Amino acid sequence: MFMGEFRHNIDDKGRLIIPAKFRESLGSSFVITRGLDRCLFAYPPSEWTQLEQKLKALPFTKADARKFTRFFFSGASEVEFDKQGRIHIAPHLREYARLKKECVIIGVSTRVEIWCKEQWEEYYCNSEESFNEIAESLIDLDL
Repeated sequence: MFMGEFRHNIDDKGRLIIPAKFRESLGSSFVITRGLDRCLFAYPPSEWTQLEQKLKALPFTKADARKFTRFFFSGASEVEFDKQGRIHIAPHLREYARLKKECVIIGVSTRVEIWCKEQWEEYYCNSEESFNEIAESLIDLDL
């Protein structure tokens, strides 16, 4: 399980240190792709395989299903750690997530998310205001 929040800088070559706490669970190679809310999602191989199976089960006759799977899979790439615990993030993914210098890496249960620091702070502040309302609306899910 991934949890926690960490801050690291991405270098000019697109390399980002992934916290040691996450590296072991991600494995030596893992999948990174466009996420929702303008961040990147990183999945260990086992989680990626499960997600892939679920997405393959979506009806390709539905336009929304086709759009989502195209968006998700077209941005995906397999990455590996270098000796310093860094990964190289492809330019199209850096552009999508607006990664320039300061990044926030967070654990979200089965995945790791990589955010531009400014995007994360804006998202967090906006979400924090409605956290209690969200929690109340999810009460029926037996959390």
